[in-house]
Amino acid sequence: MGEIAEVFADIVGAGNVLVGDAINDDYTHDEALSALPRRPLCVVLPADADEVSAVVKAAAEQQIPLTARGAGTGMSGACIPREDGVLVAFDRMDAIVEMDLENHVAVVQPGVTLEQLDAATAEHGLVYPVFPGESSASLGGNVATNAGGLRAIKYGVTRHQVLGLQAVTGTGDVIRTGGRYVKSSSGYDLTQLIIGSEGTLAIVTEATLKLYPRPAHATTLLAPFRTLDEITDAVPTIVRSGIDPLMLEYIDLVSMAGILSNASLDLGIPQDIKDTALAYLIIVLENAHADRLDQDVETAATLVTELGALDVYVLPAHAGTQLISARERAFWAAKAAGADDIVDMVVPRAKIGTYMAAVSEIGTRTGTWITGCGHVGDGNVHLSIFQGDADVRKQVLHDIFAAGAAIGGAVSGEHGIGTAKRSYYMELEDPAKLELMRRIKEAFDPAGILNPGVIF
Repeated sequence: MGEIAEVFADIVGAGNVLVGDAINDDYTHDEALSALPRRPLCVVLPADADEVSAVVKAAAEQQIPLTARGAGTGMSGACIPREDGVLVAFDRMDAIVEMDLENHVAVVQPGVTLEQLDAATAEHGLVYPVFPGESSASLGGNVATNAGGLRAIKYGVTRHQVLGLQAVTGTGDVIRTGGRYVKSSSGYDLTQLIIGSEGTLAIVTEATLKLYPRPAHATTLLAPFRTLDEITDAVPTIVRSGIDPLMLEYIDLVSMAGILSNASLDLGIPQDIKDTALAYLIIVLENAHADRLDQDVETAATLVTELGALDVYVLPAHAGTQLISARERAFWAAKAAGADDIVDMVVPRAKIGTYMAAVSEIGTRTGTWITGCGHVGDGNVHLSIFQGDADVRKQVLHDIFAAGAAIGGAVSGEHGIGTAKRSYYMELEDPAKLELMRRIKEAFDPAGILNPGVIF
C-alpha cells in the first residue's frame, strides 16, 4: 500500500493521498442499501484534469482499479471502491469554472454540488433544472448516472442538459466532447456515450451544462384518488392539456403516510378522504407570470376533478414546498422505516397501473411488503422492499425487474446499474447489446481499470 500511495503522491502531493485511518468512512460506501462498504488501498484527491490523467496512466501501468466518486449519494453501489483499488475523489475539483450568460451555459468541475450550482444560477435568474432529490449530489455523479428526478417530465434528465464534457479515458487521454451548442452532426456523440456509463468508460473532469430562465412563480396541487389506475389513466390527458407540468408524482397510501410522518407534515386532508384514497397525485406548475399560472392552476384543478380525483387541494406556498421536500426525501423515510432495499424501474407511463398490479401480485405471493412512489409523468417507479430473507428478496427483485422488462421497461430509470443491479441486468438485457457494450468499454478502457465490476 505504501508503494502505491507514493506513486500517486508524486502526482497530486502527499497531502492529497489518504491511507489507513485517514480514509473517512464516507469514502467506503454510497446509499445503496444492499451494497457492502469497502475500504480502498488509498484515496486520491486530484486538482485538475492533468492530474487525473496522470493518475489514470499510473494506474493503467500497474493494473490498479480506479473508482471515481463525487458526493456518494448514488443508490446502486457504483462508486463503492474495490479493496484492491484506488478511489479518485473530487473534493478539490469543485469550482464553477464559468457562467456564460450569453449562451445560457455553466461550465463546472465534477465536485460541484447541485446546491452550489443552484445558488450561483439563481443570482442570474437562471436554473439548472435537473434535481434528483438530493441537493448535496455532485454534477460529476449526476453525469455518471444520468440522474433524473422529479422535474424530468418537463426538462428531461441529465443527458438532455449536458452540452459537452472534458473527460479522461482509461488510457489517460484527456478528450473534449460537444461544445456550447445544441446540435451537431459531426461524428459519434461521445458526450452521450459517456453520460450514464457510471465511470466505466471515462472519468468526467468538466461538464458544460444548459441553463434556463428561472420561473418566478410555482404552485403545488395535491389530488387524492381512489386507485393508482385512476392516476395513470389521467396522466396522458394532463400531459396533452398544454399546462406543461414541472412535476407529476404519484405516492401510494402507505408511502404518503410515511413521508408525511417523517417530515412531521400535516396537509389538513379530511379523514374521510384519507379513508378513501389509495393513491395521491402531486402536480407542480410554474410560470414566469402569476396570472398565467393562476389560469393553469384553474385548468389543472378542473381537469383532475373531471378525471376522478376525490378532491383537489391547491397548497399554500410553504405547504407545497414542504410536501415536495418531503417527497424528495422519500428514500430516507423508507430507510428509517426499515426497508431492506430500494430500487427504481422505468416502464411506459401508460403501463404503470399494469406494472404495479404485477408488483402487488409478487408481493402477495412472496410475503413481501412493497410500497411505492414515483415520477408518474415519465414512468419511473420507486419501490421500497421489506423482505428480511435475502434469498426471497433476491427472487422478488428478479421478478420485479422481469415484470417491468416484459412490458417494455428497463431495469433502472435513474439510479443506474452499479453493482447492486448487475446480475439482474445481465440476465434480462439482450446479449448482443451487452457484447457491443463490452467492446465499447474495451475501446475506452483497454486495461480495464475504470470501475471494474460495475455494470458488467
